[in-house]
Amino acid sequence: MYTSADSDKIRRQALALGFDLVGLAPARRAAHADALAPWLAGGRHAGMGWLARDPETRADPARLLAGAKSIVCVALAYGAEIPPAQCWDDPLRGRVARFAWGPDYHDLIAPRLEELARYIERDLGRPLAWKVAVDFAPLLERDHAARAGLGFIGKSNMLVSPVFGPLLLLGELLLDVALDRYDEPLPQACCAASCCTAACPTGALPEPYQLDARRCISWLTIENKGAIPEVLRPNLGRWIFGCDECQTSCQWPVVCGSAVEGTPLHAAFRFQPELATPRLEELLALDERGFRERFAGTPLLRAKRRGLLRNAAVALGNSGAAAARPALERAATDPDELIRDHAAWALRRLTAAACG
Repeated sequence: MYTSADSDKIRRQALALGFDLVGLAPARRAAHADALAPWLAGGRHAGMGWLARDPETRADPARLLAGAKSIVCVALAYGAEIPPAQCWDDPLRGRVARFAWGPDYHDLIAPRLEELARYIERDLGRPLAWKVAVDFAPLLERDHAARAGLGFIGKSNMLVSPVFGPLLLLGELLLDVALDRYDEPLPQACCAASCCTAACPTGALPEPYQLDARRCISWLTIENKGAIPEVLRPNLGRWIFGCDECQTSCQWPVVCGSAVEGTPLHAAFRFQPELATPRLEELLALDERGFRERFAGTPLLRAKRRGLLRNAAVALGNSGAAAARPALERAATDPDELIRDHAAWALRRLTAAACG
């Protein structure tokens, strides 16, 4: 068993690898596991069928790694840099959620956790069983991160750090070794204002701590592979990949230029106009090869060409800009029916806006 000094080594090494937060927790059944079943039964997980597969494995870390005794929870604070108004407010540019302003976060977090696991093995002097999780594994990661003291679960259902706010990317390292000292959870400290629920454009947070993914812009623009419900399209505004309205409305500290004094914002997530606010007309002109070349190595590939162009058409329809019409008319002849249908809707919306 590790001594407390060894636990401190794990923390120091995780910080040295570039993580902003690190906490150690016992690998116990998730505290919120019992809330998962009714949430799934109500269909609030939308089309994310993988969430409903074997929920008991998702609830119990020992089902993911046999003999799991400890979880090292880490976070990168990716920041809330305020984009220039000439880009963010341009009606002919889309908006991309801040977590996707840089490379795919899986590629930033997973290799560092693997390196941390190898460090622990060297320090322990023997091999051990371990498993890395970065949201692709069936693990209720925010639950464990809260238990490890990284933050508390806010009314948005996001993990909120009192230092960094809710703009966090999480990762976990499961270990089959017990530690003699774990971190304590933080007290629940969400403000009374419920800013996040009020900020949601589509009403996906009808009540604090209650998320309906069927209305969430992140679901609609990323994981959803079909049509966006017409009733929700106007509420998407110009979001074309994800949404962070609930997070940026949070009253807890967020990273603006620097995380905490002396800690630089991760350069990987600095504002880049053509990634964070791409020109919508250019997106609608991309063929499959052009799409893959432009967004190689970024999270935007997850939406696929048909999804991103579908979203771009909706955003142009919401722009109210007559200048958007030529691009939408071309998109209305796209080989993909999904893109054609959303472009046709956008053209009708522009026409209605022009008629008052």
